[in-house]
Amino acid sequence: MRSEDDSPISSEIKSASGAEEDAMAVMPPPEHGLLWRLRNYFLAGVVVAAPMGMTLYLTWAFISFVDATVTPLIPAPYFRFSFPGLGLIIMLILLTLLGALAANFFGQTLLDYGERLVARMPIMRGVYNATKQILETVTTPSGASFRQAALIEYPHRGVWTICFITGEAQGEVQARTAEPVISVYVPTTPNPTSGFLLFVPRAEIVTLDMSVEEAVKMVISMGLVVPKWAEPSV
Repeated sequence: MRSEDDSPISSEIKSASGAEEDAMAVMPPPEHGLLWRLRNYFLAGVVVAAPMGMTLYLTWAFISFVDATVTPLIPAPYFRFSFPGLGLIIMLILLTLLGALAANFFGQTLLDYGERLVARMPIMRGVYNATKQILETVTTPSGASFRQAALIEYPHRGVWTICFITGEAQGEVQARTAEPVISVYVPTTPNPTSGFLLFVPRAEIVTLDMSVEEAVKMVISMGLVVPKWAEPSV
């Protein structure tokens, strides 16, 4: 018994559709006009120039701000000429000398005396201690800086967000929890300098292969910049 697919009409339809597919396969892609190409060139130029221009602008603004702040503090006889970046160079030299002074016994004694003096001032004490802890965390290689990018379910189950592992919880926080917890920092978008400190059980943290820098870029871009990832072979 012959099926409907083997009928002459079906064969003609199949041959016609096959001919159309072959014709579409050999047809050259449509040519775009000059305006379309110019538009693409313009957008490509914006993508290239915008990050570079923003970087140069912020760098120049920072150097100009330092020059305007530091250069007027220098007596005129010492510098009879001025050039862009002079204040930044002077600031770097002064900070280096200050660090060298604080590294020896005399400088450490003065630093301890200054810290005890600041500790007696209620408002300045809090600002000084907070600023010192943040800078020590960021600049010290062995400090509790961002160690790894990860995922956690936040603010509720089924919703995932990027976080940064800062270390294992210690002290009273760890003692009062039923299981080991990890301290993580959840940044806000697009400003990652503000966020939330959470203590999450170790089993609920999914570590990521992407670097901390790549995760920060993803947060700042609101998910538009996605790092490349090669799935590991099983």
